[in-house]
Order: sequence, then C-alpha cells, then structure tokens
Amino acid sequence: MKTKRRVRTEELLQLQHETFDYFLDEVNPANGLIRDKTAADWPASIAATGLALACYPVAVERGYMARQEAVGRTLATLRFFWTSPQGPEPDATGYRGFYYHFLDMQTGRRAWRCELSTIDSALLLAGALTAAAYFGEETADDHEIRTLADALYRRADWQWAQNQGATVTHGWSPENGFIKYRWEGYDEALLLYVLALGSPT
Repeated sequence: MKTKRRVRTEELLQLQHETFDYFLDEVNPANGLIRDKTAADWPASIAATGLALACYPVAVERGYMARQEAVGRTLATLRFFWTSPQGPEPDATGYRGFYYHFLDMQTGRRAWRCELSTIDSALLLAGALTAAAYFGEETADDHEIRTLADALYRRADWQWAQNQGATVTHGWSPENGFIKYRWEGYDEALLLYVLALGSPT
C-alpha cells in the first residue's frame, strides 16, 4: 500500500501563485477580458473574466499584485462591460444585461454564434460585486469600481431571463431565442439564484 504524502503549506501557496498567473498571462489589458484557455486565437470567456475579478483582491492580499495594478485591471474590465454593445444584434457583446459566453479577445463582441449565457453572466457579475466589496476606499477609482459593479448588476433583467417561467433559462440567442433548458436542482446555479433573488431591479 502506498503512503499518502501530505502536501506542505508552501507547496499549496506556490500552486496558488502559479495558478493566478493564468489571469496575468491570458488577459487583454485594454479591456480586461480573459482567454478561455491557452490556445492561439481562442476567445475570451466571461466566466474566466469574472473569476479574475474575484481573484484580484486575493492577489493583493497575498502580495502577488500591487493594489493599484489590481484597481487598474478591474476598472478596465468593468468599463468595457458597461460601455460594450448591448442589444439583439448577433454581433453585440450582450443583451438585457447578460453577456455572450465567448467574446472576441480584441473587439469584445460575440464569438462563434455562442449563447447569451445566464450562468456565465452570473459568474461575471459575482466577480464584479466581489471587487466592489473589496475596493472600498474613498478614492475616485474605488468609487468608480463600486458604481460600475452596481450598475452592471442592476442592468441584468432576471425576469426576462425566466421567459415567463418559474426558473431561469440557460440562455438565449438571436437566432433561436431562449434555450429550452432551465436551471433547476442543486448545482452551480445556486449563485445565479442568489444574485437573481437579491437583485434590486
């Protein structure tokens, strides 16, 4: 029988640091978008971008990143999503406050005729709200982070995403309308429903 080796704390910390480097290596600094995976010409994932927003505060606390750099990256991301094209057009970035699952890394517009994803939008919004909770100083930059995160959260139209049902649909596309599947049961949608139920709009 093999003896299990206990992982040392320093090994876990090193793994954490190296894992965080993904968000530094696979980012477009101009708009904050994070590539879905390390492959040439691959699009951004809004879920990965939301995870980056949630990880920047951790990176500051762990000493992986200066606070001002984290502020700059967060602002670039939130400004992009707030000003990016929202509408029913097939090449928009999002619609009704939700965003397409995959976005072009440079233009930030819809990639691959993918779906407007409610769960991936929830992960993005959760990252934005995490940033808003962390960057709480009375500076112009921190204030803008909080304002933009709140505005993005308020823009999501959760009642529209229900499509006249009791639960939230998986998503929508301009070509086919709402996806027939819904978020039901105990799964990753727990976060989605916390955000939807707590939404001030």
